[in-house]
Amino acid sequence: MDLEAILDVMGCKTRRDIINLLTDEPRFVSEISKELEVGQKAIIEHLRAMEELGLLSSSFQKIERGRPRKYYDISQDIQIQIFIGPGAIKMNVISQEFLELHTLEGRIHMGETEVTEELQKLINKYDDAKKHAERLLAELEANKKENSQPEPQTNPLNKS
Repeated sequence: MDLEAILDVMGCKTRRDIINLLTDEPRFVSEISKELEVGQKAIIEHLRAMEELGLLSSSFQKIERGRPRKYYDISQDIQIQIFIGPGAIKMNVISQEFLELHTLEGRIHMGETEVTEELQKLINKYDDAKKHAERLLAELEANKKENSQPEPQTNPLNKS
């Protein structure tokens, strides 16, 4: 996820309020509009921007009467890290797949030393994922090679 895009989207208080509402449960446009006292058209635009970025997901759910409603929900966990100090500014987006590692790193920096077993389990998990990805890559390359080989040409004048 692009950090600049996240900061741009989250720089708006209404969008932060929408995200805050969605931490409780998925909601539809008119619920969000009513709760925040913001017009539905504006809410729809905010939701669209956050969904395009990947912060939100949507799904239709049937209701007893009327047509299905489009519900919005937070699509994934993300963590943004911003460090500002004299002569330096660092910003990172920690994606979901590395959140466990970052959490362990934070515990280590706080002085915790009893994380060795958890860290080893995480390393094993990453090793397994790497091996799986390497198998998929080898399979993909083999398929490409197989599909790119020219078929043998036959001479129509040779009649065997």
